[in-house]
Amino acid sequence: MGLKGKYTAHIAVAASAVAISLAAWGATALTDNEAAARMGAGSQKTGPAERTQDPAPGPPPVSKVRMPQGIAHAAEAGGKAVNITIDDGPDPQWTPKVLDVLKEHNVKAVFCMVGPRAKEHPDLVKRVVADGHRLCDHTTSHDTTMDKKSVAYQKQQILDAKRMIEDAAGGAKVEYYRAPGGAFTPDSRRIAAEAGMRPLGWNVDTKDFEKPGTSAIVGTVKNELSNGPTILFHDGGGDRGQTVAALKQVLPWLTEQGRTFSFPVRTTP
Repeated sequence: MGLKGKYTAHIAVAASAVAISLAAWGATALTDNEAAARMGAGSQKTGPAERTQDPAPGPPPVSKVRMPQGIAHAAEAGGKAVNITIDDGPDPQWTPKVLDVLKEHNVKAVFCMVGPRAKEHPDLVKRVVADGHRLCDHTTSHDTTMDKKSVAYQKQQILDAKRMIEDAAGGAKVEYYRAPGGAFTPDSRRIAAEAGMRPLGWNVDTKDFEKPGTSAIVGTVKNELSNGPTILFHDGGGDRGQTVAALKQVLPWLTEQGRTFSFPVRTTP
């Protein structure tokens, strides 16, 4: 073989060796990339100093729930449950008597309080909470014409009363808002809802504030209960002796009718 032939053969052998080396390197690189892929899509194999960890997962985002603005009447428990609601207190003479009757019959109620009265009698507000009842905002001045007043006035009436009641309660939250005389407006419902309070109506108005007599109060409950589950009584605004006497008859009668006692709904299904 001449010099030229030997030189050509040598080049061929060298090229073959380079090809084999490149193939081996390619196989190794593929294996490493596959390993990186198993660690996570798009990951690259790096040294210890370069490797980064995925950030620790944080808490799931909390959805802000807006209180419904519709006026509540239904009972949380559904079925044949009823809601007892007590307005216009607290009153140092009559609220304790109402609380005693409710406790005797193991009934929980919603107390719709006038702000300055709650501020004046924080001991009664705290007792209402301690006995397991719920609080309701009934404005600062019980103005039954507030639906004809400005939005600013309505806001002041509602939010000032809420603050007074919660301060008197020592931290318990006011969960409902009831307009005096049912003088709700779209704005007052919105203001209450934005403050975390469900607007609260009633189905049975006992008219006990007119002092029609104990038997008349009891009769109204019996005759109008088919209207719905939320019953309105009063512990403030005057002599409530007839109300206390009527509760002593109404509560056991409701139990005899297969009724249970609940709180008004705060949310919608």
